[in-house]
Amino acid sequence: MISPFTLLFEEEPNHGPGLPPELRAIYSGDWRLPTIPAHRPAVWTNFVISHDGRIAFNQPGWNSGNAISRNSRHDHWLMELVRARADAILVGAATLRAARRHRWEAGDLVDWPAFAALRASEERPLLPALVILSATGVLPAAAALALPRSLFLITTSHGAERALATHPQLTCLVGADNHIDLPAAFATLRQRYGIRTLLSEGGGRTYGTLLFTQLIDEVFLTLSPIIVGNPSPPAPPRPGLVEGVGFAPQHPPRLRLISLRRTGDMLFQRAQLHFATVTETV
Repeated sequence: MISPFTLLFEEEPNHGPGLPPELRAIYSGDWRLPTIPAHRPAVWTNFVISHDGRIAFNQPGWNSGNAISRNSRHDHWLMELVRARADAILVGAATLRAARRHRWEAGDLVDWPAFAALRASEERPLLPALVILSATGVLPAAAALALPRSLFLITTSHGAERALATHPQLTCLVGADNHIDLPAAFATLRQRYGIRTLLSEGGGRTYGTLLFTQLIDEVFLTLSPIIVGNPSPPAPPRPGLVEGVGFAPQHPPRLRLISLRRTGDMLFQRAQLHFATVTETV
């Protein structure tokens, strides 16, 4: 196993269940769950970013978070921890396409029984449900879709038709106007399917959409010491943490820092999101 994180700061605002001693010893502190809303799951997201805010090199062989984290064992451990408390994991179609072999199951990155034990103690299924966000419904043949788990697609009416033709095991969530309606889809996941906690592992556009719809409660952010940069065209751009949405300078969302940890030159931040009432797209 790995060495414990170094705790630099912690101010826990939640009063829900905490971590068992075996996990607290590595994490060097606790993580208490927030109150679960009645109308949607509690939602958190997890990213590793470079010093300059990039989440991918966006070139063949270097397009995953591992390229940013430099395969950090502590980042992998933390990813397993946040997955262990998720009833469902949300990914965008682009993330699914880039990680066709990834299974989004316990032990993908760190095979340690304590994570499966945590899922069992909190009465979560062995495999988290997978929730895919795609307007087009064009999905790859990915390993995660072949496992015995609940599979959901948040999409449009046309996207649902296209996806079900190749993936009939999907449950499609389409908004009332036959468009994507993320708040309505999250309400259905909570109220009809019992999804209490949801982890987003989508990319910058998925994160931007969740921020714009004010559907995130907490953020886990690993800050890697590397610098990625963003080359000029015609080279493909390297995506940042938030894509596809902008916020009015008078009313941006804010983070309230909950904890800060360190291993070597890497920092691990956990924060609570607070939203203003005015947003705008760009």
